Amino acid sequence: HARPAYAYSSPAPRSCSNSSPSSRRCHPTLSSSVFPFSSCPLSFPASGAPILGCLRVRLRLAPPPVDLLPPEVCSLLNPAAIYANNEISLRDVEVYGFDYDYTLAQYSDTLHPEIFNAARDILVEHYKYPEGIRKYDYNPSFAIRGLHYDIQKSLLMKIDAFHYVQLGTAYRGLQPVPDEEVIELYGGTQHIPLYQMSGFYGKGPSIKQFMDIFSLPEMALLSCVVDHFLGHGLEFDQAHLYKDVTDAIRDVHVKGLMYQWIERDMEKYILRGDETFAVLSRLVAHGKQLFLITNSPFSFVDKGMRHMVGPDWRQLFDVVIVQADKPSFFTDRRKPFRKLDEKGSLHWDRITRLEKGKIYRQGNLFDFLRLTEWRGPRVLYFGDHLYSDLADLMLRHGWRTGAIIPELEREIRIINTEQYMHSLTWQQALTGLLERMQTYQDAESRQVLAAWVKERQELRCVTKALFNAQFGSIFRTFHNPTYFSRRLVRFSDLYMASLSCLLNYRVDFTFYPRRTPLQHEAPLWMDQLCTGCMKTPFLGDMAHIR
Repeated sequence: HARPAYAYSSPAPRSCSNSSPSSRRCHPTLSSSVFPFSSCPLSFPASGAPILGCLRVRLRLAPPPVDLLPPEVCSLLNPAAIYANNEISLRDVEVYGFDYDYTLAQYSDTLHPEIFNAARDILVEHYKYPEGIRKYDYNPSFAIRGLHYDIQKSLLMKIDAFHYVQLGTAYRGLQPVPDEEVIELYGGTQHIPLYQMSGFYGKGPSIKQFMDIFSLPEMALLSCVVDHFLGHGLEFDQAHLYKDVTDAIRDVHVKGLMYQWIERDMEKYILRGDETFAVLSRLVAHGKQLFLITNSPFSFVDKGMRHMVGPDWRQLFDVVIVQADKPSFFTDRRKPFRKLDEKGSLHWDRITRLEKGKIYRQGNLFDFLRLTEWRGPRVLYFGDHLYSDLADLMLRHGWRTGAIIPELEREIRIINTEQYMHSLTWQQALTGLLERMQTYQDAESRQVLAAWVKERQELRCVTKALFNAQFGSIFRTFHNPTYFSRRLVRFSDLYMASLSCLLNYRVDFTFYPRRTPLQHEAPLWMDQLCTGCMKTPFLGDMAHIR
């Protein structure tokens, strides 16, 4: 986007003083020296033009929005913090459970181009797709996690917590779809009835939600293949294309290609292994019981854990279950546990107890609960997939859950930038002004309001692009939480960027969620909150406009 009219050069950052509550301010108090109002009327005429015109002039001439920032922005968010959706005391947690991929083992982003390239080549060589697809390379900046894909319409899009498509975030192939076309495709609305089109786990005949981190190369490949077919005028069945791409990505996992890459160069692909070891050792030292439930095969997990923890890694865990086939592990009672030997061979004996140091395959949660008696809120399980790892455990079994969201670290660093804070605060101030001043409907007032609407939209687009040029933040649309965020809040008590965040807290620490104001509890807009209440020009005089 071109630099909008409100752009400005940021002043040097101000330091925060902790000497007293009153001195902890990042900005000067807005005063008459900042907004000289002597030339502006204090009584409102029937027409809003004079006051709106004065507001427009004063807001344009005033110092940049840094002067609207609340004192609290001095306390920047910590990317290594743990964030609570629900109150939970670790003192009450006796048993800790873990997924493996992207939970115990964090992977480098260099893995994604390998998955993309291998699946692309499978499409060409085994599914006989056009050779021209090979010209596409993986673009790590294209997609974000949590997007929805409408199979029949070949649309990749971002949906908010209320099932509305965020306009400007719908793509067919690699090209954006105009807002008007998106609305027309869905019968004149942005709303999508997901309950009719997608199942509980984000998979349905019409729409799929991409929820795990491994889906990033899948979305990229899907978009590239659609782009090639559309660009060359090739007819295709949308459902067949989607299935072929999905199967090609699955083959990369099923055939063990990804496992081979990681095993050959663990230093390259596995991150924070020493921190994983520190977390597990610390929990065991404090008398906690640990278990592992993963869909990955034992040979792969064993090599990775040996790399991160050491050859005796199994002594840290009371139970280890591999190839569990989540999420059906949590709902299907029919699959029994089977014991594996050191070479990965299956035993045929009946499992009557789960022994420490042994390896078990498949099984189901109901037998797990019966054999371990680990039930309810004294169990805390960590995973990266909100559906496959966490949803059933929280909703059906009352376990406490922790979501691993690696993207959180980057998003918090962006939120902590002056550019983001200034943009968001200025956007909120404009929104508050629009809400209050809409009562003036004369021609000049409407012109001013229209200019503010345009400026606000430009600012929203700039803020969105700070996170991702195509789709923005994985946590928010312009103002609403995303559908991903809605699921995150519903299915996790805690969320964090990596398991290593646990090292920053005592093992008896209590997490208290912030009291998030409901709409009827919060100040009207940030222009009140940020300036100590009614210090934006004329808002003290306009307090009756509510």
